[in-house]
Amino acid sequence: MARQSRISTRLSAASLVHLGAPRLAELLIEAGAGNANLKRRLRLELAAEISPDILALEIDKRITAVSAARTRVSWRKRGELIEDLNAHRRMIVERLAPEAPGEALAVLVRWFDLYSGLSARVKDTKGELPAAFEAAAPELFTLAETAGDEALRDLVDALRRHPQDYARWASAAGETLGPRTARRLLDSLDAAIRKTPAGRNLLRRLADKAGDLDLWLSLVTPEQAGSPDIASDVARRLLDAGRVAEARAALEAALSPSPLNRPWTFGHSPKNGAPRLTPAWEAASIDVLDAEGSRQEAQDLRWSLFERDLSALVLRDYLSRLPDFDDVEALDRAFVHASSHPDFEAAMRLLMDWPAHREAAALVLARPREARQARPGSADWASRLAQRYPEAADILAS
Repeated sequence: MARQSRISTRLSAASLVHLGAPRLAELLIEAGAGNANLKRRLRLELAAEISPDILALEIDKRITAVSAARTRVSWRKRGELIEDLNAHRRMIVERLAPEAPGEALAVLVRWFDLYSGLSARVKDTKGELPAAFEAAAPELFTLAETAGDEALRDLVDALRRHPQDYARWASAAGETLGPRTARRLLDSLDAAIRKTPAGRNLLRRLADKAGDLDLWLSLVTPEQAGSPDIASDVARRLLDAGRVAEARAALEAALSPSPLNRPWTFGHSPKNGAPRLTPAWEAASIDVLDAEGSRQEAQDLRWSLFERDLSALVLRDYLSRLPDFDDVEALDRAFVHASSHPDFEAAMRLLMDWPAHREAAALVLARPREARQARPGSADWASRLAQRYPEAADILAS
């Protein structure tokens, strides 16, 4: 009986080694004949074996070819293009960067330069192209962290050319864009970039990364300061820096009616001149009250917001600040209020998610007509109440 071979037919690097280099080379040439991406990848691998300069030249050739192309890319070809882009990016990061980090940063910047042209000619309803570039942002800024001033110059020039794109990529970079690099980039950008909204947006992102609060504040326009949501963001940053009075002033800037802030702060038919505030503004206002020492006023506002919205998050925050045993009485009062709240669905959501199933079942029995109305959550509520409160479950399911 012939001895069984130890070579497995299962495809893996370990099993393919047994074919030997000559046979593998033949198979790769054969496969590459009908696969342009594979052929390009093989050239890149050969270039990497020769020298970093040759690899950078080979990558640059492909970047130039993609940049010069003008034909539309259909959805059928989009995946193939993105696969090719990612293969070149990986070669930059994994093979070129360890040998020549400065050159790798310059080449990767040129890779990112492809985005504006590709976004205009690639049919991409799924957003796969911008997702590919956002996923690469951490690698770009990781290289920038160790780059010298000369190597960083290419990135600075790219920021000037495409501020809006780089504002998005700076956010996508996460922690890989650290305070030191953000500061170096800010110091290298001239005042001209402030003249456009896209430029100011980029500077804000960099100032945020650099921890430069005063620069970030200087880039908030009066129109933006009048928006309750932006005012709340400003106030929170100031609170974190211990600048409580300025935080209060930032919140109040959204209370002053003007033609500029009207789209943000007023409804369609403002009759009494009262601004339309947002949950973010209200939450920031409560935190400012706490920082000012007005803790009871902050608690009163938390309760009033709970009464209005039946927010479990607000209620938990309110209860956590009460003395021992007072929170039990307050919770009972909250459930009583929920049972008479005009928004039946909001009341059920609060009670079921808390969880307070006994109170939820009582609410259903007390308001059966509203409970029978079809709602997305009714079936789930009925299922969860069925064992202990079958009558309430039947009403919800009917």
